[in-house]
Amino acid sequence: MNANSDYGWDLSVYNRNGQLTLVVEVKSKLNASPEWAARFRRNILVHGSLTFPMAPYFLMVFPDRFYLWTDANVRLDQSEPTYTIDAQPILDRYFEQAGVKADQISGQSLELIVASWLGEIIHSEKSPEDINESQQWLIDSGLYAALAGGKFLTIS
Repeated sequence: MNANSDYGWDLSVYNRNGQLTLVVEVKSKLNASPEWAARFRRNILVHGSLTFPMAPYFLMVFPDRFYLWTDANVRLDQSEPTYTIDAQPILDRYFEQAGVKADQISGQSLELIVASWLGEIIHSEKSPEDINESQQWLIDSGLYAALAGGKFLTIS
């Protein structure tokens, strides 16, 4: 278990009231279809239902695509994601800083990048109107407001 995980999730984010709000699964696989992601998510939820706590938002991250499920804690089926997001505008600057390309990134490195990106959202002083257009889905889904002022789980 890594320092930011909650039982088995790669990353877990709590809102400002201390409630589990977002769970994140990070994979270095490229070209994962929404159907593949939905099957993978369902398998995790079915086989890990006792060790993987549920949250209102479930984000599956790949180097080239994000899949977000909203109301995830009530939908354990193989439903397709609520949002399919092009990861390039979000992750490219991180890949550039790290000197890697999307097809070269390891799962662990991608997890660190996603933690950095989420940390920026959690601690952002930006109003929703100032968010880059490529991340409008954060506003539309309610995730931006849900994460503002939140925190990652840390294990001492």
